[in-house]
Amino acid sequence: MASDSPKPYHHGHLRQALIDAAVAEVEAVGPAALSLREIARRAGVSHGAPAHHFGDKAGIFTAIATEAFQLASQTIGPVADGTYGFLDGGAAYIVFALAHPGHFAIMLRPDLYRDDDPDLTVARDEAFQILYGSAANLHGLPPDADVTGVVLAGWSLSHGFATLWLNGNLNDRLEPNPDAISDQLRDGIIRIGRALEAQRGEK
Repeated sequence: MASDSPKPYHHGHLRQALIDAAVAEVEAVGPAALSLREIARRAGVSHGAPAHHFGDKAGIFTAIATEAFQLASQTIGPVADGTYGFLDGGAAYIVFALAHPGHFAIMLRPDLYRDDDPDLTVARDEAFQILYGSAANLHGLPPDADVTGVVLAGWSLSHGFATLWLNGNLNDRLEPNPDAISDQLRDGIIRIGRALEAQRGEK
């Protein structure tokens, strides 16, 4: 267990250690209760180390968000290819969110971090390029189609499911079987799509 006594913080990999500690703290108490002192305690370093490296909580949140988009790209990018890559990428987004709840809690909260940070901008742009690129290749879409609706629908579905799961709303409704859950989501999408087509035909 880390000691509360001050320790020198000029050692290798400290920045990453502080980010890891901050993510763990977010998972434990949530973004609103994040404490620089608790981050330092978790990392086993002096209380001044987080401020020295990040300035303030906004700086730490910016680093977490940057890493979150990078992790999302690393998880989603390899499967978000081909005519069904958008669907596989949506499933991978859920995998990312459930595996990294602390990052997920921060990455889409621009009210917490410095939205114009250069490293964050690069990481976020890369993630959205994967999202829009995979949507453009979706099976059945004509060339040069406007994929805004596809992106909004798919992203909302994956993000909403991950949020419901992480907040404990689905624990008593679904078995924790990723393959079964994926099949249920796909079946639900198909049924909703058919209903929407039928509704359009009746108008």
